[in-house]
Amino acid sequence: MPVNVGIIGAGRIGRVHADALCRRISDAHVLAIADVNLEAAQAAAAEYGIPQATSDHTTILSNGAIDAVIICSSTDTHSQFITDAAQAGKHIFCEKPVDFDLGRIDSALAAVNAAGVKLQIGFNRRFDPNHARVRQAIVDGEIGTPHLLHIISRDPAPPPLAYIRVSGGIFLDMTIHDFDMARFLIGSEVEEIYAAAGVRVDPAIGEAGDVDTAIITLKFANGVIGVIDNSRQAVYGYDQRVEVFGSKGSASTGNWYPNAVTISDSNSVRRDLPLNFFMDRYTDSYVAEMQAFIDAVVNDKPSPVPGIEGRIPVVMGLAARQSYIENRPVRLTEFQ
Repeated sequence: MPVNVGIIGAGRIGRVHADALCRRISDAHVLAIADVNLEAAQAAAAEYGIPQATSDHTTILSNGAIDAVIICSSTDTHSQFITDAAQAGKHIFCEKPVDFDLGRIDSALAAVNAAGVKLQIGFNRRFDPNHARVRQAIVDGEIGTPHLLHIISRDPAPPPLAYIRVSGGIFLDMTIHDFDMARFLIGSEVEEIYAAAGVRVDPAIGEAGDVDTAIITLKFANGVIGVIDNSRQAVYGYDQRVEVFGSKGSASTGNWYPNAVTISDSNSVRRDLPLNFFMDRYTDSYVAEMQAFIDAVVNDKPSPVPGIEGRIPVVMGLAARQSYIENRPVRLTEFQ
């Protein structure tokens, strides 16, 4: 039997998931989509053939025919919507982060546990085949004992200032993906974080209370040392690279390009710029993560990215922010 789904949020990421659920995942049937902007919900419903569009998310939660909800609304609604959906008996997929406040995250996770429903957090990069292959190389011992991790994650351009003012800052809206990836790849928890950061791209970002450039050092419980390299602006495109160096070798993955052509002439050897947007770079991973969620519901399997996996990167983001503000290493136990 297909899983009947309701989508809350018809913005950019809501439409990405609507496309996957409506066009690429046969076990899902989207019955409704909600957005506070009714026109956005109606436009998405028309494009993807969704029967109902509404401005009231409670319409989805009160619909007894809907088995699962996909939460793609603004971050400040996530924890409350998780709680409401759990209490309504719906399985839940929620975009990251769950919340900026650990108390609200814990309340939402408690509601999920009490209701006995599934919760998957939207860390799509785990489902990228290149990252998954690096992880497998570590698990299988192909590179021996991991020693060093280096993640480069640079956006092609800063987000709008209006977003930056409410996003929780670079460590919680951007680096949070890298924090999750670090844990996923190494398979160990981070114990200590030190962040050096500044405003190198746009002074307006600093005026909005954020930074746009950062180096974050991670110390893992198993002894691995990691570095995350972030920038809000890489003028050549979306820069996503990972290397894990170990006792027997290294495993790495680089950028994706629109083609594999190299042009050689008397002046240079060159190729086209890498893909310029996260939805282009990670298209298949969004489908794969949603397929994994639907599969977990259909076959009553554990969530591949459960709620606690959404809490820990938030702790890491809070620790990184405190480290930057206080200019010192911060242990995660200070937040737990």
